[in-house]
This record gives sequence, C-alpha cells and structure tokens, in this order.
Amino acid sequence: MNFHPPTPILRIFDEAKACEFYVGFLGFRIDWEHRFADDLPLYAQISLGDCVLHLSEHYGDCCPGAALRIRTDALAELHSRLTAAQYRHARPGLEDTPWGTRELRVSDPFGNRLVFFEEREG
Repeated sequence: MNFHPPTPILRIFDEAKACEFYVGFLGFRIDWEHRFADDLPLYAQISLGDCVLHLSEHYGDCCPGAALRIRTDALAELHSRLTAAQYRHARPGLEDTPWGTRELRVSDPFGNRLVFFEEREG
C-alpha cells in the first residue's frame, strides 16, 4: 500500500484576490482551472515546486480558516523574495520555534494560514 501527499483544498471568495496573493505574491503557478459554466464558481489547481494546492469558490468544498504547514529547503530565499515584493497586505518575518523549525507565516485574503518551514540545523 502506497500513500501520496494530500492535496489541500482552500476556500476562496474572489478569484482576482486569490491570483494576486497566490500567483503574484507567493509565486505559485496556475496549473488548471475548472468551472461548470462561465458564471459558476472557480475550482483550480496551483503549484509551487512540489507543493500542490486546490482553490475553490464552491460553498460545500471546505471552510475558510484552514492552516497548512508547507516544508521547504529554501525558506531564506522565499523570505527575501516576499520581502522584495512589498505586498501591501503582508510582510511576513522569520521565526525560530522551540520545536526546532524556522517558520514564515502568512494568511491569504480569505483567512487561510500558510506556514512555510524548514528544520533548523543543530
């Protein structure tokens, strides 16, 4: 039996704000988008490296306010890129935790929290 990483679904309410945050600020790319009709809610897949997320405007798919932990090997590089972007709604810093990680925390415009982290050495 083999299991693969889960694909979290995050609730969004505004496609333009989601694109500004996830694509423009964080650097994800849009892999695909789906709507049952042009005037119906968006369901999309985005990715950044091996991190794959689904974004949904559909009421029944999930609730806003999710929290995700996303492991990375390039946290300092991500922090530098996000700082340089000067996104007007977030300027995340780095935090060393008592449990041995360094973390960068940021919330999307819909109340979902993303914690990018790496294990600290030593």
